[in-house]
Formats: sequence, structure tokens, C-alpha cells
Amino acid sequence: MLAILKKEINTFFASPIGYLVIGVFLLLNGLFLWVFKGNFNIFNVGEASLSSFFLLAPWILIFLVPAVTMRSFSDEKKQGTLELLVTKPLTYFQIVLGKYFGALVLIVLAVLPTLLYVYSISELSNPERSIDMGSTIGSYFGLLFLISAYTSIGIFSSTLSDNQIVAFIIAVFICFFFYFGFEGLSNYTLFGDLFYLEDLGMASHFNSMSRGVIDTRDLIYFISISIAFLFFTKLKIQNA
Repeated sequence: MLAILKKEINTFFASPIGYLVIGVFLLLNGLFLWVFKGNFNIFNVGEASLSSFFLLAPWILIFLVPAVTMRSFSDEKKQGTLELLVTKPLTYFQIVLGKYFGALVLIVLAVLPTLLYVYSISELSNPERSIDMGSTIGSYFGLLFLISAYTSIGIFSSTLSDNQIVAFIIAVFICFFFYFGFEGLSNYTLFGDLFYLEDLGMASHFNSMSRGVIDTRDLIYFISISIAFLFFTKLKIQNA
């Protein structure tokens, strides 16, 4: 598994894709948060908070994570190397985890420089260091688990086609549906007032963690989504 993980990371940074992903993520966030005037601009918010970043980041990642994961298995299928890969002395799940953690590491590396935003806002705030660190830490934890779920969905989508663009579109659609779809359908209830579709969406659990309270229900939700799609990926390549 570690060999595949290292191979994935080396592949990302041996080509422009690794640097491009990190650069695009930081550029888009930087422009919306610090340059463009609008609801996401931190100076317009008027408070020492990274709430704008945590509202914006999930939407950027909906496109960025599938761009990273789209080649994971689709490229292997297209080049005919998937059959060779599964003959290695590795279990199917080890192969899947190697691909998964390789993509996850790259996305986390893209997010890490945004910690500078915390320092910047803390220093610019009046009084200094008045930023709500509890909420900020909770939001970063939520973002990490959200990235984990997005990545597992992207890895699974890459097994559905040997065309990277098709895999990208499928992953974007599934990520969008899980993040916003259930919330959009939450106006319609099932079983009266006992069951809300919004609770099935990622946005609800991410927003809950963004309040600074780490609830085990939110953790279990994201972990379950990640494990489920990794399991589907394993079944797909096993039956390929």
C-alpha cells in the first residue's frame, strides 16, 4: 500500500498537476477572500472570522478533488495496467487505500497554507487575537473530514469509466448531490416531521462541526461515507 501511495504522490509532483491543484486552490480562495469585493471578502465581513473561507472552500473542492482523483483508476483502465496492478502481492483494499491516501495527501497539502489566514486575521483583528479559535479549529476538522469523503467519492467515480473527463463529471455530480442535494430537497419531508433529508447531507454535518463542537454523530457520518465509497471502489475493481 505504501508503495502505491508513494507512486501516486510522485506522479502528482512529477507532472504539473500537483502544483496546479495547490496553486488553483490557493489562488481562488485568495482572490475571493482578499481581493474581489463581495459576500466572501473578509474585509467586508467586518469580524475576525474565517467563516467566508469555510463557506467557499467546500464549493471549490467539489471541482478540485475530482480533478485530482479522476485519473486514479480510469488511467489504469485506459492504459491496461489495472490487470497488472491487481496481480501484485496486494489485496484489493490495499490498492484502493494506496490510491485514496495518495490523493488525500495532495489535497491536504493544498489546504495547509490556508493556516496563514488564521494568523493574518488574528493579527489584523481589533483587539488583536480576537478570532474564535474554537470555531476555527472545528471548521478545519470538518473540512478535513469533508475532503476525506470527497476523495473517496472521486476514487470510486474513477472506476466507472476509462475516460478521465467522464470520471470527473460523475464525481462532481455525486459530491454536489451529497453536499447540497439533500439540503435542497429538505423542503420536502418524509414520514412527517420525523425525518429530514437535510440530515443526510454533508453540509448539515460540516456546518455542525464549524460551530466548534465535535459531535461523534458528525464524525461517524463522514467516516461512514468514506468507508462506503472505498468499499464500492474495491468491489468495482474486484469485478472489473
